[in-house]
This record gives sequence, structure tokens and C-alpha cells, in this order.
Amino acid sequence: MSGIRVALVDDQALFRAGVRMLVESQPDLEVVGEASDGGAAVDLARRERPDVVLMDVRMPVQDGIAATEQILAAADHDGVAPPRIVVLTTFDLDENAARAIRAGASGFVLKDADPEFLLAAIRTVHQGNQVIAAAATRALFAHVGRGSGRRPAPAAWSELTPREREIFALAARGLSNGEIATSEFLSEATVKTHVSRILAKLGLRDRVQLVVFAYEHELPSAP
Repeated sequence: MSGIRVALVDDQALFRAGVRMLVESQPDLEVVGEASDGGAAVDLARRERPDVVLMDVRMPVQDGIAATEQILAAADHDGVAPPRIVVLTTFDLDENAARAIRAGASGFVLKDADPEFLLAAIRTVHQGNQVIAAAATRALFAHVGRGSGRRPAPAAWSELTPREREIFALAARGLSNGEIATSEFLSEATVKTHVSRILAKLGLRDRVQLVVFAYEHELPSAP
């Protein structure tokens, strides 16, 4: 069985070297290439077809946001499966990380995350899921508490039932379906149904976009 093919994109050679050593210590993971800027990352992704790209947000020449958009667009143009992109950031869920997720990234990991978390993130996104650090959701709600630059809730927010808004708030804090089920005395299947309906009503792709939605909007509680 072939391993998960990983590409590393970061302008700091020392950081790339450390991540390469970590990734290549795992029998199911392999590094297929490195790039130091977004433009080189686009070429790398098209040439090597990695399964997962670890993408720094802030780089010279071209940043990780533009690179994410171009990598996914190129895969669509070529008719191939796009890589899963995990954004690497130093600053929790800031505007740049949020923009990268809107551009199609599958989640983000803090650069100072535990090595095991980064490895788990690679495997998680490869399986088609999303990843977001709990520390980042704490930063998210600190930001929300400051009321910094958020937009009014869109009309779609009013379509959520009071129960769905409760589930939304818990999911936005990074709780899993199992944790929400325990908190709300529901079955995991019921929680999964609620989350699916919430995503559909708000036009969101996944739970990571749900967190970004909460980050960006002023959301009134249920009437």
C-alpha cells in the first residue's frame, strides 16, 4: 500500500527540514517535494500530484492563499483529484487563515502545534475530513467577543431553528459530534443530521467553513 504523499510549502528552510524529518519518520507518509513560495508550490503540486499540501500562509513572491486557489483550479482544469491543503499559520484563526479556508483549504494547524497533532491532521484531511485546532477556536471567540469587523448575519441565518443555532455554536467551538451529543443529550446520528442541515442552509462546505462563518458574522441568538 502506497503512503500518503505530502508536499511542504514554507519560506523557512529550517522549518521545512524539521517537518520533513517528522513526516518521513512515519511509515505511511512520504514527502514528495518542497517549495519556498506560492508560485513554486503551484508548479510542485501540478508536477508531483501530492495527496496533502502543508501550506504556509505568509510567503514572499506569492502567498499561500493565492497558491491554494491556483492549485485547486489547476487540478479542476486538469481533471484530477485535488490535493487536500492544510494551512500552516502562526496566528491562530486570523483573516489570512480564514481566507485560505474560503479558497478551499481543508483546515489549518498552528506552526507550534504538537508533532502528533500535525501528523494526525495530515491523515485526517487525506481521509476527506477537516481539521482545526482547539486553540484556534478559543482565539476565534476572543475575536468575536471584541466585535472586530464582523458583518451582519445573512438572511440564511434566520432559517436555522433555535436547536440548530445551539448546535452551530457548539460545532463552531470545535466540539465533535460525540461531544455535542453528550452535551445536549442527543444521539450522534441526530447531531450529524443537525450539522448537515446547518451546512446546507448556510451554504457551507464543511465544519471548518462553519467556524469561519462564525468568525466573520455578527450572529444574533435565536428569537
